[in-house]
Amino acid sequence: MNLPQRISLLVRLGQYLLGQEASWQEAKERAEQHNGWFTQPFIDHAVHHIAQHWLTREVLEQWAAGGQVPLERNNPQKIGIVMAGNIPLVGFHDWLSVFISGQLALVKLSSKDAVLLPHLFEKMATWEPACIPYTKVAEKLTEAEAFIATGSNNSSRYFSYYFGKYPHIIRKNRTAAALLTGKESTSELQGLADDIHLYFGMGCRNVTKLYVPVGYDFVPLLEALKKYAHLSDHHKYKNNYDYQLALHILNKSYYMTNGTLLLVENPSLFAPISQLHYEYYQVPGEVLTPLGAHPDLQCLTGTSLLPLGSSQHPAIDDYADGVNTLVFLNKEMLN
Repeated sequence: MNLPQRISLLVRLGQYLLGQEASWQEAKERAEQHNGWFTQPFIDHAVHHIAQHWLTREVLEQWAAGGQVPLERNNPQKIGIVMAGNIPLVGFHDWLSVFISGQLALVKLSSKDAVLLPHLFEKMATWEPACIPYTKVAEKLTEAEAFIATGSNNSSRYFSYYFGKYPHIIRKNRTAAALLTGKESTSELQGLADDIHLYFGMGCRNVTKLYVPVGYDFVPLLEALKKYAHLSDHHKYKNNYDYQLALHILNKSYYMTNGTLLLVENPSLFAPISQLHYEYYQVPGEVLTPLGAHPDLQCLTGTSLLPLGSSQHPAIDDYADGVNTLVFLNKEMLN
């Protein structure tokens, strides 16, 4: 398949994602049954973003042009993709990058997200059998000539050991933070609630840490966060909340809560599920300077930064770790 043919197939996939075909609805239901964290609203949020912001002809053509993807890939290489499974379809962008580049994807799925992508691969194969050689779900990636692997800080060490001698992109744990001024509007705080709570806060772009000015009034924020009070009805999330709350009570540590989320003063960027860390600052520059190159920070939201409410809406060229995947796939060593 040449580039225009692959783009046309991806556009059709985007239309399918937004449709109501019975097989697609059934696949989403099976995904939730397989992984209780993948609720229908959160699956739909991921799906709609992919379809509306990535899988349109204009976006795909501009992206491919910017990545200098050739019209014909005469000698495609096999690219091993080790996918994460923390949020629905989290590995889709890596596969998409390989597919549009004309390389061949060998996909090792996460056991947590092993329903949606295989369904989409099978659906594409029924529409266009010529795409079948471009994607193979594999348990072992021994045939791969380059690798894109996403995992924890611990698993990244194994990835480096096994894949280090090959061209590779290896991703570790990352998270997001928000820099607040205390002058945010109600709508902005509602947007921050999305940044914090979408996917139960389990994505690398979920805000897990707030930087607030000394004397910050938390009441409006706690009220805005009630937008996601319904998460308390989810047993997995509620178990995490109850556990963290019990720890704070036993340790007699200070915390704030609206009944769904715990706010705790803590210097760590990372926070457990159902908890949000915060830290006070005197001058914004004291925060921005060290965070500018922080290796654990995926994105920083706030006034004059990434707008509040947009952390989980990355553009197609907003790469997970700042490494341009298309450039990597078009390196001379891979051509």
